[in-house]
Amino acid sequence: MQKFKDRWEIQANWQLLFPILGLIGLLFSSFLLGKRLILGILKFTETHNFYFPLLSIITVLIFTALLFFTLKIFIPLEKKWNVTYRWELIAIFIAFAVTGSTAARISDPIIQLIGFDRESTSGWIYWPLRIFLIFPVYQIILLIVGWLFGQFKFFWWFEKKMLRRMGFTRFLKD
Repeated sequence: MQKFKDRWEIQANWQLLFPILGLIGLLFSSFLLGKRLILGILKFTETHNFYFPLLSIITVLIFTALLFFTLKIFIPLEKKWNVTYRWELIAIFIAFAVTGSTAARISDPIIQLIGFDRESTSGWIYWPLRIFLIFPVYQIILLIVGWLFGQFKFFWWFEKKMLRRMGFTRFLKD
């Protein structure tokens, strides 16, 4: 356990929460992707004899691939984002995942509240409007979730950097 703590630069036991949440989130995402693959592409049903064994195998394969990819991108992102401890990268990844999912979930009810829905609105109007709506919602949620995960400083820097690239420099005072 100490070797794991040293690798991720964990000084306090509460910081172990982030690797555990990261692995649980990655496993759950792998399960959902595997389920979608089996039900959607392979056209199996949940009552099929091979459904659960196949779902287990596909979930493990997807989990392994995602874990490998995630660990590979840690090294360049650690340098690029200039984080103090490696466990903070996991917290940042989790915050991005929670924010993206939340913004996508919140945008549909908001767009319906202003009078548009997927069935009655042309896709050429609905999807650009939804994407346009998701953007500011995402930015606000990102700061809130970043704060909840103890990474407000990083996400505030990230927001300012992105807004500067979009040309909103007059609104940003350091």
